Amino acid sequence: MSDPRPTLPELARFNQHFAECIVPLWQGPGWNADMALPYEALDAHHQPLPVQRYRAMACARQLYLFSSRIGQPGAAERAAALFRSLQKHFHDAEHGGWFYSIDAQGKPLDRRKDLYTHAFIVFACAHYWGKVRESLVESTLNAALDIIDQQFARDDGLYEASLGEDWADLASGPLQNPQMHLAEAFLQVLAVRDDSHTQQSLLQLCEALQVHFIEPAHGLMLEKPRGAVDNWFEPGHQFEWFYLLHTSPLLRDTPLHASIDRAFGFAEQFGVKNGAVLAMLDVDGQVLDATQRVWAQAEYLRALVLRAGGEAKLREQLQLLEAQFLREAGWYECRDGAGNVSRHDMPSTTPYHLATCLEGLQRLS
Repeated sequence: MSDPRPTLPELARFNQHFAECIVPLWQGPGWNADMALPYEALDAHHQPLPVQRYRAMACARQLYLFSSRIGQPGAAERAAALFRSLQKHFHDAEHGGWFYSIDAQGKPLDRRKDLYTHAFIVFACAHYWGKVRESLVESTLNAALDIIDQQFARDDGLYEASLGEDWADLASGPLQNPQMHLAEAFLQVLAVRDDSHTQQSLLQLCEALQVHFIEPAHGLMLEKPRGAVDNWFEPGHQFEWFYLLHTSPLLRDTPLHASIDRAFGFAEQFGVKNGAVLAMLDVDGQVLDATQRVWAQAEYLRALVLRAGGEAKLREQLQLLEAQFLREAGWYECRDGAGNVSRHDMPSTTPYHLATCLEGLQRLS
């Protein structure tokens, strides 16, 4: 029997809305041509919010967005501009690495070096290099990998979340979200080239996460190392981890995958209410923050395709995404616990989540 997923009208509408409404926002009103950078966010009427900063991470996510659509009109030119801006505006020529943010005039603002930013630079440059095979892109990718290896790596297989401008220790310790996006970045490197060092780093990272971040009772991926005060888990991150691990032949049989596979049901039972993914819960399943975010919906959607029995929920979840989070003028970023829209702005970072969701749905269908 043929798989019905490619013909789902909800998926076709989602793809069309993304291509015809959301992506053009960042080719037109969301693009600051003078800075050659995306604005941080647009309001509900497509006007840029007053500029407080530009983040390297946002630039990298948009580089991924346009390199993933490189055959579309204007996408190759936009990706090239974003890659140049990443180096021009954010690279620290003195100490190496990339600043977290710059101000409205293009001067370094938050000069710290954080793992989350560097992971997205690796992810975006690996994806972009896979499309264009330009030596400058690969050298930037290699430089980012070297910085992560030399500066952020710890002896326990994990990575510091944040360091000073000159790589000074800020005692940040490791946090879950940057480690996850580093794993995603390592996977993207391995998708475009053979790289034994990156492969080994990825396996060591997953082993360390199993030891230090997995809550043993349910297999949940915690946001802070196990034993930290006031720890919590985010259902959206459980689903995101499940997708990354389950789609990787290298990681599918690891203890970390087994934990996350076990945690899925618990995260779904307590962290999804009437189809909406809740933001934060404690390890006993008590809701700490019932905010519903579009990125978490996207992660749940692409994870469902991989779950036994998940296909039955796929149409329902696509319908919920369409009804609650997509709108004619773009999308709703957040709804509160009562289901009311709680953010009306549209951040430049969100299309990355929608693009990876669509890529996952289409690749797996």
